[in-house]
Amino acid sequence: MSKKQKAKATDATSRSRCICVEFNHPTANEVCIAGSFNDWKPTATPMISLGDGKWAKELALSPGRYEYRFVADGQWVDDPAAKETIPNSYGGFNAVLVVVDSAIKEEANNPAKTKPQSSRRSA
Repeated sequence: MSKKQKAKATDATSRSRCICVEFNHPTANEVCIAGSFNDWKPTATPMISLGDGKWAKELALSPGRYEYRFVADGQWVDDPAAKETIPNSYGGFNAVLVVVDSAIKEEANNPAKTKPQSSRRSA
């Protein structure tokens, strides 16, 4: 790998955001999350049981738009808590997750930080 490729890979990794995904399924013994971030592999990303039917998984994702679904005990399941969904070709709905670059978000939330300050001189 060239120095340029390494720098680009490091930059992409440093821009990754930790996203916590949660899901409730009171009768599931095993829950995984599958989506465009893991090539839709149904068992590649198992979630952690928090008890009482609550499941969670932290994902390190670069900024972008992702689609996903849950897989509970081998069955594909829609995310009922998704803010945005898109129909899929199997008759269900993929949830949509948008990961925003923290630098862009910081600029939008604090415009004063990005604008140059004018110096004031006393007369």
